[in-house]
Amino acid sequence: MTPYVANQGEATLDRISWLKLSSVTLPLSTPVSDAKVLTGRQRPMTEVAFLFVEVGTEQGHEGIGFSYSKRAGGPGQFAHAKEIAPALIGEDPSDIAKIWTKLVWAGASVGRSGLSTQAIAAFDIALWDLKAKRAGLPLAKLLGAHRDSVRCYNTSGGFLHTPTEQVLENATASLADGIGGIKIKVGQPDGKADLRRLTAVREHLGDDVPLMVDANQQWDRPTAQRMGRALEEFGLTWIEEPLDAYDAQGHAALAASLDTPVATGEMLASVAEHWELLRHDAADIIQPDAPRIGGITQFLKLAALAEHQHVQLAPHFAMEIHLHLAAAYPYEPWVEHFDWLEPLFNERLHISEGRMHVSSRPGLGITLSEQARAWTQAVHEVGSRP
Repeated sequence: MTPYVANQGEATLDRISWLKLSSVTLPLSTPVSDAKVLTGRQRPMTEVAFLFVEVGTEQGHEGIGFSYSKRAGGPGQFAHAKEIAPALIGEDPSDIAKIWTKLVWAGASVGRSGLSTQAIAAFDIALWDLKAKRAGLPLAKLLGAHRDSVRCYNTSGGFLHTPTEQVLENATASLADGIGGIKIKVGQPDGKADLRRLTAVREHLGDDVPLMVDANQQWDRPTAQRMGRALEEFGLTWIEEPLDAYDAQGHAALAASLDTPVATGEMLASVAEHWELLRHDAADIIQPDAPRIGGITQFLKLAALAEHQHVQLAPHFAMEIHLHLAAAYPYEPWVEHFDWLEPLFNERLHISEGRMHVSSRPGLGITLSEQARAWTQAVHEVGSRP
């Protein structure tokens, strides 16, 4: 059966003819633990599952995008993507918002957030990559960049499974590599252990290096209030996820009571969920994740709302995508540096003087490596490649 395609006029110059979906499992060299592991809510993380989408058109243009899942969910994303992929065949790749809506309706009974829209995100990001490549522009420039580089901070060196001395060594190495800030995990059952660890890191870095902490939603409201007051003396750039991700009112009360900025948002899976934070003034810094909220189309909607509310931006994870989106945000943002994904791609991002730089490569500027192909668990193709 030929998929339904809405009428298109002479302005349609190209059509989607081919899609390749790949389920890729990235193994982590060391099991990773944050506060969710120490409180018994999760097991250490040993791998990250990716859904890659490659899209091609009749005119020979191609794009690539991805979504991901930590712990459970990767096979589900791949399965949902397989079901909805035929809906793209024959569509104009420029009509990205229209295609996003079509894909949502293709799986409307499973909702407009969570696993279903995270699967859609991989298609959406691939189409934006294709559009920028066809224009011969980096994605940031296609969107309209406010800057060619973005402040960056490292997270991967500060997890709770890492001994404090190693955290200090990791921080030194990150700064030597040109990264501008350091984030460490907190939220241990014993808050005094967090304070000892943080004291060591701040003394090691000095007062001038931006320092952030992340509690990964493991404090209740009274604990967050007590810890927030105790953390004021460290001059933190922000306290991240001090409370449950959906506790907008709790975050609002905490943010109003502290001098230290409060950041949250990474675990939310739609623009609507982020709007709850924004309308309650629940975050000084919002941390959306484009693959989690449905892709770049949805991220741009959220960015406009955040700008309207005069909120700062620090997108979560996936720096290969978020560098471009942060570069296009009006207020000076931050991008999170993780080196975990580097084996998946042939290219590397340039970092110097505390900033991550947008390259001149068109689109996202990434291509899949042979290692990524070797880690591929399943492949599904729709249509025919020109």
